[in-house]
Formats: sequence, C-alpha cells, structure tokens
Amino acid sequence: MAWWWQTLLSIGAAVLLIWLALLIALLAAKPDRERLSEALRLLPDLLRLLRRLAGDRTLPAGVRIRLGLLLAYLALPFDLIPDFVPVLGYADDAIIVTAVLRSTVRRAGLDAVRRHWPGTEAGFAALSRLTGLDR
Repeated sequence: MAWWWQTLLSIGAAVLLIWLALLIALLAAKPDRERLSEALRLLPDLLRLLRRLAGDRTLPAGVRIRLGLLLAYLALPFDLIPDFVPVLGYADDAIIVTAVLRSTVRRAGLDAVRRHWPGTEAGFAALSRLTGLDR
C-alpha cells in the first residue's frame, strides 16, 4: 500500500512543478497594462471568433479540437493563475488564447481567421497586433 502513497505524492509533485513552470513562463511573457486593456476590449468579438472557428467544418479537425478545448478552458471557473492576482490573473488567459490563435493561423491560415472575425477592421488589426497574427 505504500507504493500508492509514493505514486500519489509523485504525481502531486509533478503537477506542482508543471504549474510553477507555467507561472514562471507567464511572468516572463506578461503583457503591459495597455496591451492587456486593449485585449479585454476585444473579448466579446474574440469569443465569437473562437466559437465560429471551432464550428467551421472546413478547418482541420485538430484545429477545431484545440479551439473547443480553449473555449472549455475559458468557461471553467478556475485558471492556472487566479483572476484576483493583479495583472497576471487575466494575462494567463490572454497568453493561452494568443498561443491557440497563432497555432490556428499556422494550420488554417490568416484568411480563415479574418473570414470569421465578427468585429470591425480596426478590431481585427488590434487583434493581429496583440497576438502577432500578421507576422
């Protein structure tokens, strides 16, 4: 029975180490306040974009699954970093969304993202600037 406790402690330690590594990565990549507030203004259009992209049957299945998982993560009541932590609380969501959108552009192309964007051209330009989609 002792091996169960060792296994459980090992898994717990591994999860804690992974969480700490993600926390350090988020600290290193944290956006400044201006970029974060601009990203928050785009949030309603961004959520509609993610839902539209996830439902587009012309996109590769891997992209749609990734987008569906991202929407599920955003809907969960808990995050990697709790939202009450100043700046970083919301930055983890922004960083994860950016990573998934960049991955989507690499696999499906920028035109697919532009086609599903529900907001204005200025909003899409801001989204591209914030996430680096135009690179």
